[in-house]
Amino acid sequence: MRWHQLAERVLEGQAIARAEALDVLAVPEEELLDLVSACYRVRRHYHGKRVKLNMLINAKSGLCAEDCGYCSQSIVAHSGVDRYPLQSKEVLLEGARQALAVNAHTYCIVISGRRPTPRELDHVIAAVREIKQQYPLRICCCLGLLDDAEAQRLKDAGVERINHNLNTSEDHYGEICSTHTYADRVGTVEAVKRAGVSSCSGGILGMGESDAQIVDLAFALREMDVDSIPLNFLIPIAGTPLGGVEYLTPQKCLAILCLFRLVNPSKEIRIAGGREYHLRSLQPLGLYVADSIFIGDYLTTRGEVPEQDLRMLEDTGFEPALPPGLQEVPDYAPGIIPGQPFEEQEGVTRASVGNPDL
Repeated sequence: MRWHQLAERVLEGQAIARAEALDVLAVPEEELLDLVSACYRVRRHYHGKRVKLNMLINAKSGLCAEDCGYCSQSIVAHSGVDRYPLQSKEVLLEGARQALAVNAHTYCIVISGRRPTPRELDHVIAAVREIKQQYPLRICCCLGLLDDAEAQRLKDAGVERINHNLNTSEDHYGEICSTHTYADRVGTVEAVKRAGVSSCSGGILGMGESDAQIVDLAFALREMDVDSIPLNFLIPIAGTPLGGVEYLTPQKCLAILCLFRLVNPSKEIRIAGGREYHLRSLQPLGLYVADSIFIGDYLTTRGEVPEQDLRMLEDTGFEPALPPGLQEVPDYAPGIIPGQPFEEQEGVTRASVGNPDL
């Protein structure tokens, strides 16, 4: 019952201690389901049975001069991934249509590189403005390092959320990247918050970090008060510096999800890249801890077929969270008409003009 007692304290507003966080990561196998059950109490309290579905588009692939050891798009990687410049506005709009067709709550536009060029930023902003006119989706952008002015421009265009992951703890960061620093990443998250945009920042687990460093990351995100925490589990892609690093188990991944839920109880916890690869048959259990997943493919790796993820939600009794502009889920796939404002399209209705549910 100790895990339920810990969950009860968290629900009462008490923060867990570092020693307790380390205990969560070291949970004995025979107590893991009890821990998941306890975390489900916290997840259900804040998020009910909703799951926010996120779909991303790799809008610019490869061509990155950074040396991040985990990344197949890095200049030091020999992974054979597709390389192409920033996609056209039409491609970005089509991605938004496809996101709506699978009940995605948030559409994520991601580009490779250290930071966007002025021309790339202008291009993304123009595409976002058109997407917001046509589709009732929340838009998240992940464009690399940003300053205050760039974050403000994205907000003014209608971007509700900006992602920039810390990726790992401060004292482990030098082991995975040398071309920019942990402080650079913190600076971007702080710029996002100053602009009044919802902040999204998480990590990549399984890069050789210790349990103490995982706890450091969870506590750093709590201190920064980010709204959304995507948790990636390293896929060891051949041709990357970390291509041979593989030691996570499905049970360890569940324990990590539980840790981040207990340390950041009210926040959106997203199971991101590596979900299918590492959780495998235990994926449904992750939904009892996390309240958000990516649906469809990732940047350079394949995900589940969206229909399978939607079936998993149905089988476990969870339901997709509605996109922020809708009162009910329509039959999107045949009915969405690209280029026509969504308010004028049959079966799609806008809710009240207030703030979107972030």
